[in-house]
Amino acid sequence: MDVGFFTRLRIALMRRAVDRTDYIIKKKLFAGVGKNFEFVPRIVPVNAEFIKFHDNDVVASDVKFINHDAVYRVYNGMDTGKKCRKKYGCIEIMDNVFIGSKSTILYGVRIGPNAIVAAGSLVNKDVPPGTVVGGVPAKVIGNFDELCQRYIDESDSVGENGYSAKECWKRFYEARGENTEVE
Repeated sequence: MDVGFFTRLRIALMRRAVDRTDYIIKKKLFAGVGKNFEFVPRIVPVNAEFIKFHDNDVVASDVKFINHDAVYRVYNGMDTGKKCRKKYGCIEIMDNVFIGSKSTILYGVRIGPNAIVAAGSLVNKDVPPGTVVGGVPAKVIGNFDELCQRYIDESDSVGENGYSAKECWKRFYEARGENTEVE
């Protein structure tokens, strides 16, 4: 079932990601959605039924899922005497996966479990469990558990309400060895 124009428009106009996620789950647009799922993009793939999410998955803004190709049009424009059809493929996102902003996920790919896709990545093959991948095309650049521990350690040093802008700027300059006073 293609996601219709008006459904896609309605989702795109929703201001809050939580509302988009709830609507997507209610309408059962994807092949499957597990518990604790969040879908931030305003654009839902036309053929969302070829995509399955498991538990505790978060998809950041402007992520694209490509679950079909259009190269058949080129082949059909050639004088081969044969007609080609559009090729479709599935995408599966396992448990505990974060997909960073502006990433592109191609069909035929399984991500995770326990994996992170860095922002701006092009995922054109399976992402191994427990890894952090990034780049074009995406390659393993880190370890999920090590990054998780780093987040836990850093979170222990942050106040209950998180970082203030002043604290963020202070850390920004300190990381560069600059001793700039932040107002």
